Amino acid sequence: MAGYPDGRFRGNLALTRHEFAAGLNACLDRVQALIAEQTEDFVTADELAVMQRLQEEFRAELATLRGRIDGLETRLGDLENNQFSPTTRLSGQAILGVQGRSSNRADFFPVDGVKDTDDPGTNVNMVSTVQLNLLTQFSPKSLLLIGLQAGDGSTAPRLSSDSRLAYEGPTDRQFVLTDLTYRHRLGNNLALILGSNGVNPVGVFRGANRVESSGFGPLSAFAQRNPILNLGAGTAGAGFDWQATPWLSLQGVYASNLASDPARGGLFGGQDAGTTWGFQLAATPSDRLDLAFNYLNAYSPDGNLRLGIGEDQVTTGAAVQTQAIGGTAAWRLSPKLTLGGWGGYTTSDRLGASGSAQTLNWMAFANFPDLFGEGNLGGIYVGQPPKISSSDLPLGENIPSLLAGGPGTAGGQSDSTMHIELFYRYQLSSHIAITPGVIVLLNPGNTGASDPIAIGAVRTSFRF
Repeated sequence: MAGYPDGRFRGNLALTRHEFAAGLNACLDRVQALIAEQTEDFVTADELAVMQRLQEEFRAELATLRGRIDGLETRLGDLENNQFSPTTRLSGQAILGVQGRSSNRADFFPVDGVKDTDDPGTNVNMVSTVQLNLLTQFSPKSLLLIGLQAGDGSTAPRLSSDSRLAYEGPTDRQFVLTDLTYRHRLGNNLALILGSNGVNPVGVFRGANRVESSGFGPLSAFAQRNPILNLGAGTAGAGFDWQATPWLSLQGVYASNLASDPARGGLFGGQDAGTTWGFQLAATPSDRLDLAFNYLNAYSPDGNLRLGIGEDQVTTGAAVQTQAIGGTAAWRLSPKLTLGGWGGYTTSDRLGASGSAQTLNWMAFANFPDLFGEGNLGGIYVGQPPKISSSDLPLGENIPSLLAGGPGTAGGQSDSTMHIELFYRYQLSSHIAITPGVIVLLNPGNTGASDPIAIGAVRTSFRF
């Protein structure tokens, strides 16, 4: 008897019929080998009778086990002959989206209550994106992640960045490197992350909203996560993830938005390179509640926070130091209903002069897992994208005042954009999903005189 696959016998546990049959099968195989090696009187007639009785009694279980073993051997042979790599696993997703915006006119520039600009990108168009991930395991504690992405098409040109969709990633159909990170676990509770691509708060922090995904979650970029996590758009750096207790973890990150010219900025910042560092405290005080609290600090050489959503240009180009705080909560009231939301606030201090600008964003959402069928997902998201809520930057640098055609005097935006999104993901199979949805932007660009923007989209996603 060889025992279980881990080499232990587990003699203190009760035995099922199939477990006994597995042991009997191993015993019979060994007996047959011994009979072939020994003389004809090695086994007595009584012993053979006992074995024959056991074989008869457990005939069904033995047949089942041998059938399973034959099937496993066949599948193992296929894997060995066709495997991609003994240490690297390939996965990814392909997304095809068809979308269009309603015709609308905007109070664009100057912001004076007059609709002066037609939306230039209302034609129905198509967006395609392919993402590939190569995960290499060097040891049970070490992983190397390489991510590649190629895309074509977008919803640009547009009058408001709030209409950007989550699956946009135009690269002229050329693959670009999006992730190159090495992760190593120290002990059982601490992991370190290093890399030249993909090291940023989004890549290091744990997401509280479990449906976050460009291919299988909400349609818009704004509804993916709290925009402050995009602060700085860093790529290279280091981070850690510490599981302090079974229900509490702490993540930290330092990332640099590398300059195109290494002489003008590198990993630790510079004339053209921004940097970001921060922490997230993630808690699951119960199986139904996910919480995340964020603090980030970033340097921007040109006054752009690089949130990618809403108003992220807070000065006309001067360097700023930004602090951001935020929090996200998701509460699963039942297996088919999750309520949640987030809020984010940034304050950016002008370097070399007095003055600062503040932005504010929030979101409330409801997710409906398994809506009208297992694997499906419905969602309702309502929120305000980042907007400059106040600013007392020097004359000529206040963005809301300049957009209104003024000299750039102190003040924030008088109106607020409202984002309303509804989507329904229909799971065709474990790998394919179709997600129709609609997004409505009220007061786009934080201008009350602008027409609402309605966006209709149908996203088809294939995961492998």
